[in-house]
Amino acid sequence: MADDWNDRIITEFRANEGRVGGFFKDAPLALVHHRGRRTGRESVTPMMYLADEQDPDGLVYVFASKAGAPTNPDWYRNLTAAGEATVERGTETYPVTVTEVTGAERDRIYGEQSRRYPGFAEYEQKAAGFRTIPVLALRRTR
Repeated sequence: MADDWNDRIITEFRANEGRVGGFFKDAPLALVHHRGRRTGRESVTPMMYLADEQDPDGLVYVFASKAGAPTNPDWYRNLTAAGEATVERGTETYPVTVTEVTGAERDRIYGEQSRRYPGFAEYEQKAAGFRTIPVLALRRTR
């Protein structure tokens, strides 16, 4: 079911130069390509992102919220294991390096995403006591 939902979002994203309606209407959305750390199979996952204020074209942050579930999403483990991925944003596709943001910087970035999109604050409350929702930096390499 999740794959069908993702497939519909991916199709709509590509048909409309990176814009989609519904749940993600007016939200910054990227398609992140990653390889399974065990299977080697390529997957594409739609993700909301927060562009870096100093480098909005070269650095974005994504959030492994999994809607506040007690475990991290598989894509998080794939991205951190690989340390690299490919991002589709709008009509552009480019390679990125992947690093995890921690500590006060993680809290600042996650706080800004929660301020802009209150659902992220709800996810953090749901995950409290189980895990801290990871923030990943995706830095453009060319």
